[in-house]
Amino acid sequence: MTDHPKRDPSNNRSANQRGAARLAAVQALYQMDIGRATLEDTLAQFGAFHLGREIEGEQYLPADADFFKQIVTGVTRYQIDIDPTVDKALAEGWPIERVDATLRAILRAAAFELLRRKDIPPKVVISEYVDVARAFYEDDASGLVNAALDAMARSAGSDLA
Repeated sequence: MTDHPKRDPSNNRSANQRGAARLAAVQALYQMDIGRATLEDTLAQFGAFHLGREIEGEQYLPADADFFKQIVTGVTRYQIDIDPTVDKALAEGWPIERVDATLRAILRAAAFELLRRKDIPPKVVISEYVDVARAFYEDDASGLVNAALDAMARSAGSDLA
């Protein structure tokens, strides 16, 4: 019989809830961008209907509602700083406005965390948002997200080791 250290299931639950919050935040940011919904309306709608519920037959994990709100509110508040950072990380000639709306929401949410949430390791942020990109795209969008976020983290002086 092998002796394995016991896992703390609350750590997994917390991580899964943060991942679900990131996915929901990207969806909310997309909705705000495309539908021109206000921050207040979007937060109310997602709080009431989307976090940890079944939507169109898909069961979503319970999300960390506070973390979701921090991301969406943070992107809105700091977008004037976030967009130029994303622009610099993208290929020349491809400003953020030229990027698909879903990809734009992913990059903005991740940039918020990389720039403003120094308590979260950059490797975690990058990995999580690459996973979010894979949830939306089957092509090489996850590679673009990985490269752009890596560039943002390095330019912000983050240690990725």
